[in-house]
Amino acid sequence: MQLDIVNGNNEKVGAIDVRDEVFGGQVNAGLVWESVVRQNASERQGTHATKTRGMVSGTGKKPWRQKGTGRARVGEARNPLWRKGGTVFGPQPRSYDYALPKKVERGALRAALSARIQDGSLVVVESLSQAEVKTKTAAETLKKLGVTGKAVVVDVALDGNFARSVRNIPGVQAIPSSRLTARDVVQARRVIATRSALEKLQEALG
Repeated sequence: MQLDIVNGNNEKVGAIDVRDEVFGGQVNAGLVWESVVRQNASERQGTHATKTRGMVSGTGKKPWRQKGTGRARVGEARNPLWRKGGTVFGPQPRSYDYALPKKVERGALRAALSARIQDGSLVVVESLSQAEVKTKTAAETLKKLGVTGKAVVVDVALDGNFARSVRNIPGVQAIPSSRLTARDVVQARRVIATRSALEKLQEALG
């Protein structure tokens, strides 16, 4: 399968061959879902906390004697059945992060990129660089490349001037190819990748 390579003005300047077994296969939506859920879980703060009966304020003295009063037996005022008592098995601070096999993560990224290639929302450019840091110039370049909403820009090593220029554009993020995830791809309406980044991804995902 061949993909067109364009320049900053969206003019075709060449083509690149990509392997069908990497980017031309059937899209496995299940792998993409697993990868996105894992990444979302890893970013949860997990700072929720409730007080147990040992943490709430109040005396530990027995309110009345065990027998003979006609009332229910009670050991202390902090028991969970009483108002302002402790919580039983309530949420405590924890990490929601977990790991997936590397093959699953690679398969998810491969499936996400394949879907973007099949629907025509992946654009391959020769290079992405600027002589100076200027958001207006970067925005004009992205507009020519068909970026109208959320987009992800991928390069092997991001050009410093271009990366600093796009970080003020809402919905656009610049990511090195080594840190690209399936969630980054599926959340973007447009994926802009350099030739070298696509070659690197094909090598890593093959």
